Amino acid sequence: MAATIYDIARLAKVSKSTVSRVLNNQSNISAQARDRVMQAIAELNYQPSKLARALTSSGFDAIMVISTRPTRTTLGNPFFAEIVHAIASRAEEEGFDLILQTSKNSEEDLQKCLVKIREKMVKGIIMLSSPADETFFQQLDGYAIPVVVIGRVEGQYQHIFSVDTDNFHDSYRMTQALIAEGHRAIACLHASLNYHVSIDRLAGYRQAMADAQLPIAPGWVLDGGNSVEEAYQAACRLFALPVLPTAVLATDALKILSLYRAAQERGCAIPAQLSVMGYSNSSISPLLTPPLTGIDVPTAQLGWQGCDVLFACIAGQILPQQHRRVTTDLRQAGSTAPPG
Repeated sequence: MAATIYDIARLAKVSKSTVSRVLNNQSNISAQARDRVMQAIAELNYQPSKLARALTSSGFDAIMVISTRPTRTTLGNPFFAEIVHAIASRAEEEGFDLILQTSKNSEEDLQKCLVKIREKMVKGIIMLSSPADETFFQQLDGYAIPVVVIGRVEGQYQHIFSVDTDNFHDSYRMTQALIAEGHRAIACLHASLNYHVSIDRLAGYRQAMADAQLPIAPGWVLDGGNSVEEAYQAACRLFALPVLPTAVLATDALKILSLYRAAQERGCAIPAQLSVMGYSNSSISPLLTPPLTGIDVPTAQLGWQGCDVLFACIAGQILPQQHRRVTTDLRQAGSTAPPG
C-alpha cells in the first residue's frame, strides 16, 4: 500500500499541515521540521499524487494544445503532427502533462478551454493557428492564463503571446523569385482565409505581382480550403483552366502535395510545363520529385519557441517582447525553371 502524508507526519512527528507545506515548497517551516519530513519521504518512498497536489495547490502541471480548427481539417496535415510532437517533447522535459484538445468548431474549443481553466486543469495554452476573428483571444485574455499562439496576433492583449514566421514577406520573396526567373503568369493556391497565416501568404503574392505590374488573371487565385480533399479539388481546377499559368505558388504542404498529384495524373511535367514553389516542411520535402523550391516551415522550432514563451510565463518571468518571429530560408531546388 502506497504511503500517504499521514504516514509521513507520524514518522516525522509533525502535523499533516506541516507535511503539506513542505510538499508545496512553502517557507514558513523550521529547518529541523523540513529535514525530518524529507527524511520520512525518502524512507517511505513517497510518491505524491498529481490529483491531490492539484486540489491543494495551484492546479495540475499541465498545458493544453488546441488547433482552433475543426478536427476533420487537420487530418493528414503534416504541420499539426510535427508541431504537436515538438511541444509534447518539450512539455515532458519540463515535467508537464499535455492535453490535446479537439473540437468541432471554435465555440466548442472556447468552452472546453474555459472549463479546464476554471478547474485548474491547465497552467497554459498553446494555440496551433491564429483565427482572423480574434474574439477567441479576447475572451481567453480575461482569465489571466498565458496563451501562446503559433501565428500572428493582430490585437493588443495582456496574456496572449505569439510565435510566428513572416508569412507576408516569405510569399512576397517566393513570388519575386518566380518573376526573376522569367515567369509572368503566376497562380496562387491558398488555404482558407479564416486564418491570419492564409491572409498574409496570399497578400504577399498579390503585393509582389502588383509591384512587378503583372496582372492576375481570373481563376489564377484558388481557395484550396484546409483539408486534403479540398486542396486536391483546387489543384484540379487549376489544371482545368483554358490556359495553364507557367508557375504556381502554393501556401502549405497540402497544396504542394495536391499539385504534384494532379500534375502526375495529367502527365504535366514539373518544372518543364509548370513551375511549383511554396511552403512545405522537412518531413515532406525530401519525398517530392523533383525536389521543391521554396520554404520549409520551421515547424519544430515554432513548437519549441512557443514552449519557451509559455513556460517562461508560467514561471512568472517578464518577457522582453510579446511577439517572437522565427526566421526562414528560401531553398532553391528542382521544381522551378524559366518558362519555355
